[in-house]
Amino acid sequence: MKNTVFELADVHYSYLGKFPALCGVSLEIRQGEKISVIGANGTGKSSLLALLDGLIFPDTGVIRGFGENLSEKALNDAEFSKFFRGKVGLVFQNPEVQLFCPTVREDIVFGPLNLGVPGDEIRKRLDKLTETFGISGLLDRSPHQLSIGEKRKIAIASTLAVEPDVLILDEPTAGLDPLTSRHIVDIILQANIEGKTVITATHDMHIVEEVSDVVYVFGQDKKIARSGSPAEILSDDDFLRENNLVHLHSHRHKDKVHAHPHSHAD
Repeated sequence: MKNTVFELADVHYSYLGKFPALCGVSLEIRQGEKISVIGANGTGKSSLLALLDGLIFPDTGVIRGFGENLSEKALNDAEFSKFFRGKVGLVFQNPEVQLFCPTVREDIVFGPLNLGVPGDEIRKRLDKLTETFGISGLLDRSPHQLSIGEKRKIAIASTLAVEPDVLILDEPTAGLDPLTSRHIVDIILQANIEGKTVITATHDMHIVEEVSDVVYVFGQDKKIARSGSPAEILSDDDFLRENNLVHLHSHRHKDKVHAHPHSHAD
């Protein structure tokens, strides 16, 4: 279909050829969709995001992006690589991975500079992101001197500076306080309103309904256990429990501690 951004057909991937990470994944992502990928640790979520960003490639099966087969050969082609890197941006779970410049300002402009964006346009993008993220006081600081929430904001800003059509985020709210998490979610939603396809892998079940049109649940067999709307997925407590996606909360009653599941359905 003309508005298909990514298409995966029976994709298998393993690390070092012997540690399976994805085992027969097929899915289609369309332009402008909000997609969430959820599942317990080790079910293949981060591997899927790396495939979508062209960082790794299937052992078997086919992955297509923007109508082209994504392969090592394709990404080694300078013209296609520049096209693809301008279209897709990945925010890693650990912001230390992508923040490596001496200052925040240099990290934010690094991507567009390397894609050949004119200087005037880069300055406009930097000004807009500085206002959006409220980071004017951080621009001349070293990223490694920032808090985890500030680093996460800068990592997202540096990805958005490229103005990709597809924004991919790996655990964007992990380890953040509620206010910072809210700000990150608002930025994700605004990116989608502006037309970006947004793909979010998360363990934070509280944000799934907001950041998703479609939810893909990965099981321990490294396959898609189920897909559907947030309402369909989040309302099925038995399914969530089977896939280790229901939080257990404990409380003390008199001299005994009780644990009970916490549902995220409204």
